[in-house]
Amino acid sequence: VQLQASGGGLVQAGGSLRLSCAASGRIFSINGMGWYRQAPGKQRELVADTSSGGRINYADSVKGRFTISRDNAKNTVYLQMNSLKPGDTAVYYCNAAVRSGPLYVEYTYWGQGTEVTVSS
Repeated sequence: VQLQASGGGLVQAGGSLRLSCAASGRIFSINGMGWYRQAPGKQRELVADTSSGGRINYADSVKGRFTISRDNAKNTVYLQMNSLKPGDTAVYYCNAAVRSGPLYVEYTYWGQGTEVTVSS
């Protein structure tokens, strides 16, 4: 299973970006999908995640500005980021909890990361 993240870039404060993360490979089902970020010198932190049942969770720092969504038919999760701030600058990683078959245990896979830089 591979996760391919895209959509990062350089944007001015107040701007918007949309990240995408597509899962491919041997996929039977996907439970949770989410986005994390890691700023220089800091630990990786949860940005937002969503379960297969539709539960959504956001970090307090992004509530009201970021929106997570997923297209189950495409095994893809998105992160719409609006009103970006310099503090949002980080490498953004997606993950997905995947079962590769009906008898397989669930395993969490990670994407390679996409860099977001917000200039002031």
